[in-house]
Amino acid sequence: MKRQKIVPDTSVLIDGVLSRLIQKGKLKDADIIIPKAAIDELQAQAARGKDTGFRGLEEIKLIRKLGEPKGIRISFKGERPTLEEIQLAKKGRIDALIRDVAAQEGAVLYTSDYVQALVGEAEQVKIEYVQKPPLERITLDEFFKPLTQSVHLKTGVLPLAKVGKPGEVKLVQLRKEPMKEEEIRNIINEVLEKARQEEGSFVEISKAGALVVQLGNTRISIAEPPFSDGLELTAVRPIAKVTLEDYKLHEELKKRIVDRSSGILIAGPPGSGKTSFASALAEFLHSQGKIVKTFEQPRDLQVGPEITEYAPLEGDWTKTADILLLVRPDYTIFDEVRKTHDFRVFGDMRLAGVGMIGVIHSTTPVSAIQRFIGRVELGIIPAIVDLVIFIEAGKIKKVYELGLTVKIPTGMKEADLARPVVEVRDFETKELEYEIYTFGEENVIMPVKQKLSPIKELAKERIYEEVSRFDPKAEIDVVSDEQIVVRVRTDAIPKLIGKKGKTIEKLEKKLGLRIQVEPKEPTLKHEIPWDWEESGAYVILRVNPELTGQQIDVYRDGEYLFSPFVSKKGRIRIRKKTETGRKVMSAILSGRLKIRA
Repeated sequence: MKRQKIVPDTSVLIDGVLSRLIQKGKLKDADIIIPKAAIDELQAQAARGKDTGFRGLEEIKLIRKLGEPKGIRISFKGERPTLEEIQLAKKGRIDALIRDVAAQEGAVLYTSDYVQALVGEAEQVKIEYVQKPPLERITLDEFFKPLTQSVHLKTGVLPLAKVGKPGEVKLVQLRKEPMKEEEIRNIINEVLEKARQEEGSFVEISKAGALVVQLGNTRISIAEPPFSDGLELTAVRPIAKVTLEDYKLHEELKKRIVDRSSGILIAGPPGSGKTSFASALAEFLHSQGKIVKTFEQPRDLQVGPEITEYAPLEGDWTKTADILLLVRPDYTIFDEVRKTHDFRVFGDMRLAGVGMIGVIHSTTPVSAIQRFIGRVELGIIPAIVDLVIFIEAGKIKKVYELGLTVKIPTGMKEADLARPVVEVRDFETKELEYEIYTFGEENVIMPVKQKLSPIKELAKERIYEEVSRFDPKAEIDVVSDEQIVVRVRTDAIPKLIGKKGKTIEKLEKKLGLRIQVEPKEPTLKHEIPWDWEESGAYVILRVNPELTGQQIDVYRDGEYLFSPFVSKKGRIRIRKKTETGRKVMSAILSGRLKIRA
């Protein structure tokens, strides 16, 4: 009986087709001729850390092991490819060398590559096109339950999963036996196989030691040495698809987003539900007649086929942006804005007039804005970002709107201190909560305290009740609608102020007033007038030049700060980046700095 001659190509070796045929008893008493071009290509892939190369080489070892008892002989023939031919593998050069071996040996070419099969038939090479049976369910699916957000598998470690709704997530153990490397390898092979078979699934990132696969709505990240200390697989999938109605979005905010092109940041800590909200917002905008596109890597937004998802073109978001500007979308969702280059692309697109929605990691709403500072000019931040939506535990916790104005920052008094100020206001109440401006050489974000209740509405007896426990004979002076001076015995001052000012701070919050503490007994020093200016990295306090050489005391209300000596021309220079400098700046901006001499 004539022995069958078989030439497998790289696709068949990678997929493990021949070893399965041998195990099922469908292949025996055959000569398997492996082209040298195929083995060199697999070696090149393995050297680059590609999983496909390792799988193909392991398949050759397995064929030899399984085939010997069944009369299967393995040989290696054909020309070895040159470096240029290996580099041209994607253009079909290696496939051509493999077909040449099959033709010369009069063998049947086994392939899982449809194009290779077509070309082989055109060249009158005997072809066995092996269509892989579709995988209906893979092992990884068994680890997921209805409320499972993510599954974490690592060699030698118990399998874990995060289960629960946003804000109620728990880390649970899936079984009592640790994962074996062989188990995880099999799961990876199934994932890659299904990604090749399933429409809409693909390998997103493939690097030495790292692989990211988008399998339907599941994002699978694979890491192995030397990139990680062990083989690891993490699979993440959304637990539910939500609509914008589920977030009970303010009607005015909906109208604002639809009626005008905006720059929106969707901020929040990891796992808070930012991507789910971005998906819901994309679907809502599409339903309102807007052309919506996305920037994603990996592509895991849950959006309909009408919304095109873009990856970096040739690894560069700038090139994607160039193409997208020709498409002219109304809104582009950027998931996620992380690197400095991402911020610049986001800004360029927004300034070009495209509505931009950026997903960004941050622990507070204002820290999301802060991530733009230094990456783009301060004055154009409101032109790039005019809304910040903060998501926490799957709910909208805060919405800010940004605007630019020229004003004297809150806490400053002199008219010549006016400067461009970015105002951060609560979207619903319109109350000013933060100001961003340049102070010296630094950009600062200052919280703005709302005006306190007028002191006239507070009974003097009520204030006395609070401070009399420190000194029954305390004297209370009304300085303004917002400030009082409390005079107590000298020995009572430390108790009233408390350690690090905590007691007086609590009292101020309770009464809603600023309290200045002074001794009842006359002191040698008294409050003097002062002025200040900025000079590079320093803040300079100016007092009467006659005080040159004398030591003065600087306070923040009743809190002692330091006692510097006055230099020439009545100047005291403090470096702004020191702890004392920061306290002095804070006292100046809040109008609480006092100098006594």
